[in-house]
Amino acid sequence: MHEAARTTEYVGTFVVSTGAGALSSARIWHACEGPVCIERVETLSGPQRSTFRRNELVRTFLPDQRLVKTEQRENLDVFPNLLGATESSITEFYDARPLGRGRVAGIEADVVQIVARDAMRFGYRVWCERRSGLVLKLQTLDVRGAVVEQSAFSELQFEEPLPVPALTEMMDNIQGWKTERSKLEAANVEAEGWTLSQPVPGFKPVSSYLRPIGEPRFFFGPRKRILQWTFSDGLATVSLFLEPYGEQPRQEASQAQGATYTLSRKLPDAAGDWWLTAVGEVPMRTLDAFARALARTR
Repeated sequence: MHEAARTTEYVGTFVVSTGAGALSSARIWHACEGPVCIERVETLSGPQRSTFRRNELVRTFLPDQRLVKTEQRENLDVFPNLLGATESSITEFYDARPLGRGRVAGIEADVVQIVARDAMRFGYRVWCERRSGLVLKLQTLDVRGAVVEQSAFSELQFEEPLPVPALTEMMDNIQGWKTERSKLEAANVEAEGWTLSQPVPGFKPVSSYLRPIGEPRFFFGPRKRILQWTFSDGLATVSLFLEPYGEQPRQEASQAQGATYTLSRKLPDAAGDWWLTAVGEVPMRTLDAFARALARTR
């Protein structure tokens, strides 16, 4: 599924809906030429936004602000968002059951049910295009089997939507736009003073970065940085964002939007408190397990 999403050329309209009734849609163009894959995602609902992804480079155009944000990052998720994990414990924590055939946007698909073996992760129902394996539709299921989020193509054409050079020219045309470049710095979690006192079953670390935010404190001063530590069980991902607590009081909270859950919590420490924001396509109990396992080493 991961390889199909990366290499298959297509153009289509993608719709995401949640069990609570929220709905969003986007138009996607995806093309490849040799080792270069480029994707354009144009929002059709909510604030206008165009996001281009060329291999590890991500560039987002915000017309309302006349602003372009550029970011370089590894482990770039492909759309639809199913991670390809060759060294994972997927089979240890999930069962796959064929459900036969179906159709999505008029296209023949094989249907597979992916059942979680514990309550620490969601299950999935997946429709894959029969020839390429591209995911046409994905339902995320809670422990009762209810659909908490659905992502699906409402219209799809398998063709070169625009040649790679044309999409590249659109992506690189930033003349007349304000620009912001966010450079992520690879981080050593142990050197930053963090560890998990016990692992969360099935989830392995896949990346860690220091992410700059805000403005420099002084003209030549350093910008504030947040540590982003990301884990995956091969299908679901969890990102932990860690920063000093600061002087202003904050409100701890937990919330859900579709299959994405968020937990914000203060982490007391004798040398100075920390603030955790945990985000993932997992049940809240999984985020809580990460929060309880986080520990300072210095």
